[in-house]
This record gives sequence, C-alpha cells and structure tokens, in this order.
Amino acid sequence: MKFINAGARQGQGHVDSDAVFTIPNLLTVLRFMGVPLFIWLVLWQKEYAAATLVLVIMGSTDWVDGYIARRFNQTSRLGRIMDPVADRLALIAVAVTLVIAGVVEWWYLTALVVPDAILLTASLFYFRGHPDLPVSRIGKIRTALLLVGTPLLVLAKLPIPFTEAYFVAAWVFLGLGLLGHWVAAYNYFRAIVRKGRLLAADHGGRG
Repeated sequence: MKFINAGARQGQGHVDSDAVFTIPNLLTVLRFMGVPLFIWLVLWQKEYAAATLVLVIMGSTDWVDGYIARRFNQTSRLGRIMDPVADRLALIAVAVTLVIAGVVEWWYLTALVVPDAILLTASLFYFRGHPDLPVSRIGKIRTALLLVGTPLLVLAKLPIPFTEAYFVAAWVFLGLGLLGHWVAAYNYFRAIVRKGRLLAADHGGRG
C-alpha cells in the first residue's frame, strides 16, 4: 500500500472544486485544533504521554484527509491551500512548545522557520499572497518524516524502556525531515520566482 498519494485511482484525474465543507477540510481544521491541546498538555500538565498521543492523531489525520480527498474525489481549492499551511503552522507551533519545554534547542526551530519565512516573503513579493503551487513529493515526504520524528522525541521524555532508542530514531527522522525541508524550500522558491516572473511578463505583454 502506497503512502504518498494514497487513494488516487489510476487513470482518474481530480479537479479541485470550490467546496468548503468537505470531510478532508474538516479533518484539517480538527488537526490544527490539536495544537492548543498539545501546548496545554506539555507546558501546563507535563503530560508527555497524552501529548504524544495527540501528535500521533494529528499526524494520522494528515494522511487520512489526503486519502479521502483523492479516493472519494473531495479535493478542493481551499483544501489544497489550507492543508499544507495548517501542517506548517502546526509543526512550528509544536516546535516552539518543545523549545519552551526544553525538549529541543532553538536551532531546531530556526531550521524550520527560516525557509518558511523566505518562501512567505517571496510569495508576498510576487503574488501578494499564496502562490498556489502543488505540493511536491519531497515536500510530502518531509512532512511525513517530521510528523513521525516529533512524537518519537516526546515519547523519549517518558520514564519507559528504550527511551534512548526512541531519541536516536526521533533525530534520524527529524534530521532527514529538516534536510528535506530545506531542499523542498529551495525547489518551492525557484517555482515561486519562475511563476511570478511569467505572470509579470504576461501582464506586461497585455499592458
């Protein structure tokens, strides 16, 4: 069973609809609502076991909403924009929480934020908003790696056996995820600049 683009039917194309209230969009909203719960569990309750469970559920819904969207033809323009934005904001919010809790260092948060800040600046410069680019395969793999590594890192804080193994495994996933994050950001930056220049040239020609 494939995990990337799971649910897509061979030979069947999907056209993004204008629908707002779809099951995938609802799951995306619910996933992001897990962020304040995670923050509360880690910073106020110190309940790392429950926080790990919340992260696992959030990561699972990220896969499930994509599967439902492709399998049942519920892809939408809103979902195509909202899903990756929710992922980025959730990962950054979780990283900030883990920095405050002393689970990770500031450099990890910086490695996450800097590429996104550059892409945001480029998007605002060329489009005054979202560039509406398709999510790349490496971007999907990057997100999956980070979504696996983060709960493993929190799990390593629990007084349970094999925490050292969980810690090492977490940083393998997170390290690969950060590498993919920068590679994906580079590719997105090039795509943003290319699309922005083409649109500017097109408008200039019409003018």
